[in-house]
This record gives sequence, structure tokens and C-alpha cells, in this order.
Amino acid sequence: MFLKNISKFISNYRYEKATVESITTVKAAFLDFFGVTYRGSNEEASNIAFNTVEEIFSGNLNYNLKASIIGKNKKTDILSAGFLNGVSAHVLELDDGHRGAQIHLGAVIFPTALAISESFDLSGKEFLEAVIVGYEVGILLGKIVNPEHRNNGFHTTGTIGAFVAGAVASKLLKLDDEQILNALGLCGTQSAGLLESDHGGSMGKSLHAGKAVYNGILSAFLARNGFTGSGTIFEGNEGFLKTMVYSNTDYKPEEFSFEKALKEIGRVRVRDIYFKKYPFCRHIHSSIDTALKLKASIGDEYDHIENIAVKTYDVAAQHNNFNPKNVEELKQSLPYAVAISLVVGEVTVDDMDQLIEYGLLDNYSTVDTVNSIKDLVSKMIILSDEKLNDLYPDKRPSNVIIKLDKAFRNGVFQNITLLPKGDFENPYQLSELIDKFKSNNPLYDVRNLTVIDSLEEYSMKYVVQKLNE
Repeated sequence: MFLKNISKFISNYRYEKATVESITTVKAAFLDFFGVTYRGSNEEASNIAFNTVEEIFSGNLNYNLKASIIGKNKKTDILSAGFLNGVSAHVLELDDGHRGAQIHLGAVIFPTALAISESFDLSGKEFLEAVIVGYEVGILLGKIVNPEHRNNGFHTTGTIGAFVAGAVASKLLKLDDEQILNALGLCGTQSAGLLESDHGGSMGKSLHAGKAVYNGILSAFLARNGFTGSGTIFEGNEGFLKTMVYSNTDYKPEEFSFEKALKEIGRVRVRDIYFKKYPFCRHIHSSIDTALKLKASIGDEYDHIENIAVKTYDVAAQHNNFNPKNVEELKQSLPYAVAISLVVGEVTVDDMDQLIEYGLLDNYSTVDTVNSIKDLVSKMIILSDEKLNDLYPDKRPSNVIIKLDKAFRNGVFQNITLLPKGDFENPYQLSELIDKFKSNNPLYDVRNLTVIDSLEEYSMKYVVQKLNE
């Protein structure tokens, strides 16, 4: 029974087993999560979610356990706080993830861990212990199911994310092996999240993260009280692998190497997560990085560009929306991301908001910068390159080729990026993550963040209070 072994890992894992590298990475991820979520809490989708939860409960539920809603200076029940913080963590497209597992982990792990740790006044060590468990379980399961799961149209952050949240919640609630198995079984039957929500330009993408948190917490509490879930929900004849990963004809559980997969659990992989700098889908970041390299040569002479060809792998090439209608579609648009990078440079959330205000998503604008971006989009083609596709998913390559007119060099500029900035092999420094935090939250007193450096010394109730000052 596959999940039974995962349950044992969750219950047996201890903070003392963590490497310094894992703890350092997780603390950096926590800092990044908090900055992204704090800013994300003011986005339209987050505010709608907040108002909806407030409308549904209307203060009629009495609860003793309370958790903070980041960026709102309010507390609510554990489920609602976890859900709302999950939405806010994912809404900006700036949260961490893992390349091989194809999942955004921090947006699910930290809302879950914070809600329970604050409510039960747990220690920083217990918090870190559960967070590392979440990353380990999420990376393992994500790598098992992908790329097939994603290719079938599922958003791993919502689906596997439910298991991840359940693992974190189970660890913090100190469930035994059998209770954890029941919790994971309940998570599996609630797993949901379709990529149509992502690429269709809806707020459903951030809902996936919030619901994964909600489902994981709910499952763990139900299991603690005796509610049962299927222990074979993952590998069973009507389970996750057969129905959501492989077709009925392809899936043969007797041939699937669960033993090989289980040997991976507990290895240090937390360090392999990536961090994001640009508020676009991660599949677009290699193209952005390449465009920025070319801008260093072209400068502000982008009006002399005759045409642009972006060659990349299939999944990235599918982000070929040349006419985004809202901010959600814009964050999934490779043509606009490249054009914006060539005109504006490194784009921030504030830059995006300003460009939209200036008419980027409208049919007409009087702002030269916006019209230059749209002009470049009209000169661009997106191509799926067979050789680059062969490098995916180990790499996420993009080759951008720019042809200039005779008035400016009359030449061809091109560059290639194999892995975007922020991956383990091409990392951001901690100072760059802090700069990202400051850029997104200019009024926040970053001195409060020093509490993260010594999480082990404090209770999480104190940590949350300090961060929300």
C-alpha cells in the first residue's frame, strides 16, 4: 500500500533529520511566500474570496481556534484562513515551485502550516518540520504523476496540492500512521484543478491553491476524529493514477515501481525548488530571461525590430495568447511577456498594473509604451522546436531571435536560455529575494522579517504576530 509508506514517513520525520541546506531553503521560501501573499492579498481575486467567505459565515460560527489572514489584519477560523492565504499566495504568479514535479508548493504548504501552527501555538521547529515534510511529499508525488498528469489537463497545484496540505496538517496535528493514511485518502478523493482555468484566463487558478489547503486541513481534522478515507486512493483500480494520470489501457499497477519511488522519499530535494521574479507563468520565464539579454544589446531601439521568433518547448509554446483580455490571461501570454520585457525591461507587479491602466488590454491606447508593446506582439511568432522540446522537462529552454531593420545594424540578434533565473542551478541570492519583497511591499517594515532567521526560538503565534505588525 503506497500511501501507507508515505504516512510512516510523515509521522516519523523529525526536525533533527533536516540538513542545514533544507532549513535555509525553507526559511527563504517562507520569506518569499509571505511577501508574495502580503501583496497578493490586495488583488481583486483575493478581495472577492475574502468578501465571499465573510458573506457566507456572517460571524454566525463560534470557533476557539483562530488563524491570521495575511495582509488583512484579521483572524478567522483555520479553514477560511488557510483557504484565503492560499488564494493570495498564488494570485500574483510569483510563488515558488518545482520544475520536475510541476507544482507550486509554497502556496499550499505555508498557508496550511501557518493556520494550524498559529492556532495551536506550536513551535517554530514543529512548523519547519511539517513544512519540509510538505515539500518532500509534494515533490515525490508530483514527479511520479508528471508530465502525464499535466498533459491530461490537470493543474498539479490543486490536485497533488491536496495531498501536500494533508501531509502538512497531519504532521502538525500529530496524527498516527492510520489517521494520516485516512487523511491522505480523503485528500485524494477531493483532488481537483483543471488547466482550463489557468489558460482560460480565470481566477480559478488561484482557487486551486486555496482549495488544496482547505481540503488538506479538512481531511486531517476529519481523520483525527475517526473519519476514514481510502488507503488505496492513489494506486487503486479506480484511484488517482488510473483515472487522472494514465488511461485505463496504459495503467498497470503491477508494473508500476512503487518500491523505486519510495526509495526517493526523505532525500533532500527541498533545495531544488525555484523562485520567481516576474509575474508570469513559469513556462514563460526562459523567454523573458532571453528577451532581457537581447534588450541589453538593443536597448531602447525596439522600434527598429522587424520581427521576432520565439522557439521553445511545446508546453511553453502553447502559451501563445496574442490577445489577452484580462490580467489572468496576460500572465499566461508568452508574446506579451516577451514584448513587455523588450520595451520595459524587468517587469514588476506595479509595472503590470500601470500598463493595464494605460490601456494594454484595451483596443486603443494613447501611451507610446503600450503601443510599442502591441506593435512588437504583432511582429512575433511562437514556434515549438523539436530539439528544445526534447530537453523538457529537465530543462525549460527558449531561443529568441530578433531581426532588426537596415536603419539599425541590419542584423539578427539571438540568445538562448536553458533554465530560467531562480532554479537551483541558476539561483537567486537571498538579497535578491529581499529586493523582490521590498519591490512588492514598499511600505512594509522589512526589519520584522528577521524573526524568520530564528524561527526555532519562537512560537508560531509570536512569529505571525511579529510579521503582521
